[in-house]
Amino acid sequence: MSEVLDPLVLIIIGVVVIAIATAIGPKLNIAGPLILVLLGLGVSVLPFVNVPEIDPDIILVGVLPPLLYSAAVSLPAIEFRRDFGPIAGLSVLLVLLSSLALGFFFSAVIGIPFLLALALGAILSPTDAVATSIVKRLGISRRVVTLLEGESLLNDATALVILRVSIAALAIGSISPGQFVGSFLWGVFIASLVGAVIGYLNLRLRALIRHSAANTAIGFVVPFAAYLPTEHLGGSGLVAAVVAGIVTGQGSVRWFTPEQRLSDELNWRTVELVLEGAVFLVMGLELKAILDQNLNRDGGAGFGVVLAIAALGIILVVRAAWVSVLVWIQSRRARGRQRERLERFGDRLDQLAEAPPTTRDGRGMGGDPAQQERRIGSARKRLSRALADLDYYQGQPLGWKHGTIIVWAGMRGVVTLAAAQTLPRGDETPERALLIFIAFLVAVGSLIIQGFTLPWLVRMLRLDAGDEEGIDREDQQRIDDELRAAAGAALSAPGLARRDGTPFPDGFAARVGARFTEPPDDETTALARDMLELRLAMIEAMRARLLELSSGGVHSTTALRHALAELDADEISLQLRLDDDD
Repeated sequence: MSEVLDPLVLIIIGVVVIAIATAIGPKLNIAGPLILVLLGLGVSVLPFVNVPEIDPDIILVGVLPPLLYSAAVSLPAIEFRRDFGPIAGLSVLLVLLSSLALGFFFSAVIGIPFLLALALGAILSPTDAVATSIVKRLGISRRVVTLLEGESLLNDATALVILRVSIAALAIGSISPGQFVGSFLWGVFIASLVGAVIGYLNLRLRALIRHSAANTAIGFVVPFAAYLPTEHLGGSGLVAAVVAGIVTGQGSVRWFTPEQRLSDELNWRTVELVLEGAVFLVMGLELKAILDQNLNRDGGAGFGVVLAIAALGIILVVRAAWVSVLVWIQSRRARGRQRERLERFGDRLDQLAEAPPTTRDGRGMGGDPAQQERRIGSARKRLSRALADLDYYQGQPLGWKHGTIIVWAGMRGVVTLAAAQTLPRGDETPERALLIFIAFLVAVGSLIIQGFTLPWLVRMLRLDAGDEEGIDREDQQRIDDELRAAAGAALSAPGLARRDGTPFPDGFAARVGARFTEPPDDETTALARDMLELRLAMIEAMRARLLELSSGGVHSTTALRHALAELDADEISLQLRLDDDD
């Protein structure tokens, strides 16, 4: 019994410590993860504390898929699409360049085979999705946060593929560049395919299951359902979990009920809190064991410390060079003359729309009139999205200050530490203890040094975003106007009925139409129930319009999600009133 109680007691203590650190962090103006790392470091050096070695698969398989899935569900998809190019550059090319630079460095200084040095470079290259949580609370530009979050969600695939291929090539002696590229492309392709399929199946299955507890249970297995078959097929399971999360997050508006969305948000927030806190706490606790493995080698631990400092410097230099190019390209994009071309294209569409259908064939719009109208409408949607994207780039331009934050906020974390533990044991990996020690120091050092100094850097650069991280009130007002217009249009639409399909009394909608855009108060008249049902019908119309606005790419994700949360809360309140009446 005591063998069972001991780990259980440790888990209970760990959860309590994580909760307390998360609660007191804002009061101390220190991110909770940093408190947990320092706490773990302090506890690990106590002579009576013996931390068992943790299997890296527990983190790679048991912790990272749900964490990345949860982050992907809440990813601002519109902003992610707009900056997919820079995110892909940070996630793929930057990781590859950093891995190569570190590989040459470690191979020359330590004297290990280049493929093994490249594997260590891949371990140190990716930023951590968990570590990005430190950045979100600083009020930095939403665009910068999206870049960092998107990078940290996707660069694990590049790093782990490089690591996997390097270790495999080390065992057989060599690998061609074509084989490496082929392995990487296959890993991303199969991960995207499996993740999209699992995400879609998740939406359809959970839309059919109304039992809340059963629905939640299915939601918890989705990241693992995406991860495991992808790994079996030779792909990146973490990317599959991310893709499944993106599909689920975007489809939840259409397929899930308000209760499901609210339940998912609260449940996954709790999962994130516990898992994030646990991995940061474990990072600190493993210090003593890793340090002991390096104290007995020639030169002690000092050689590893010097190498870790040099590696972190190389990482930051390469990252700074890449981000400088990225910021330059994005600044040119914001200053370009694309708006003039788009406006001329809009004028051309206006001319086509005003022209008689029979004369449009010569203007490049062949086909029957109905088809021509559909093509013009589709072109207008693409034009509206392009103009909204341009407004986004010009409204939130990236300057050198933002670039500085992107460079300094690229912290390493648990992925680096867990991946280092997967290095083969024995003669295949000379200096394995030293390599793991370097990875640990880079991960913890970047978290502590960059994490603690990042708030100071933000203040020094005067990048306090203020309302920039909040809701754009003008954008929110435009969305509200669209939703009220959709509700008004639904009043005159045929087939307006209660949830059970029965029609409303004749003239009822006209008598109470002035109240449609406001939540109902407590009614004591005979019309109370019909008013509640009518309000629910209006909410359905507004949610349908909101779904259309979400696909248009004109409004920000933050404003759209705020509007959806208001509709969900209103619907839940109305349903509770109707249930009370029943």
